Amino acid sequence: MNPGRWTPRIGDGALHLALIVWAALVTLPLAWAVLSSLKTDAEIFASPWSLPASPQWDNWARAWQEANIGKYLLNTLIVVGGALALVMLLGALTAYCLARYDFPGNRLVYHLLVAGMLFPVFLALVPLFFVVDQLGLLGTYHGLILVYAAYALPFTVFFLHAFFRGLPTATAEAAFIDGCSHTGVFFRVMLPMARPGMVSVGIFNFLGLWNQYLLPLVLNPDPDRYVLAQGLAALAVSQGYRSDFSGLFAGLVIAILPVLLAYVLFQRQIRSGLTAGAVR
Repeated sequence: MNPGRWTPRIGDGALHLALIVWAALVTLPLAWAVLSSLKTDAEIFASPWSLPASPQWDNWARAWQEANIGKYLLNTLIVVGGALALVMLLGALTAYCLARYDFPGNRLVYHLLVAGMLFPVFLALVPLFFVVDQLGLLGTYHGLILVYAAYALPFTVFFLHAFFRGLPTATAEAAFIDGCSHTGVFFRVMLPMARPGMVSVGIFNFLGLWNQYLLPLVLNPDPDRYVLAQGLAALAVSQGYRSDFSGLFAGLVIAILPVLLAYVLFQRQIRSGLTAGAVR
């Protein structure tokens, strides 16, 4: 028997085992949180890994209404939705200009934007607080939207730059010959062709901005405008003192559901976008 044939099989088996372990580490805590959200507090401590004797859907209703999860969710949708629309528009325009047009300082601007990905957000919190405060945007939706968009812009430009550079030049030239303007070429020709990259970076930005905690913690002190991350932190304190752990788990699951839904709906686009980016 040729021992060389066993080497790929052993390698594949080890890879599959590692993936199974990783999947278990990811799914088991999520499943436990969902089960705990449907139990009473007594069941959570008495039998943490068992199924609930009777699903307690009122835990979700209590978290939505009394713990203000519904309001926090709406605030998060407003901030993340506005920031995502802004950063996708600005990021696509910037990446397209840097990828398709040669002008003095092109590479300098690109490298400065990419360097922004390496800058720790911790170092920017104090000066950012004073800048936002002096502009009168502290504790406002639009102030947080602008900061979120600026935070996600370097990664968006870096990700989309490769897509626009890989698009065929002949298609854009044909559109120019037909009388299309630069704006028309971008919105009618190049942007639809870069759709896989737009969807992929949009999902990544959505996940990153949805889970953001430090920026709203510093720049959003108004409890009425708390986003989900702030609301869950406040809920953990209040429900912990009240020993309402079932309500806390229910709020946690409600906050996780939009992220899971986004991934389930767009997982094919994410894979195709990453593959297209790697090919280019």
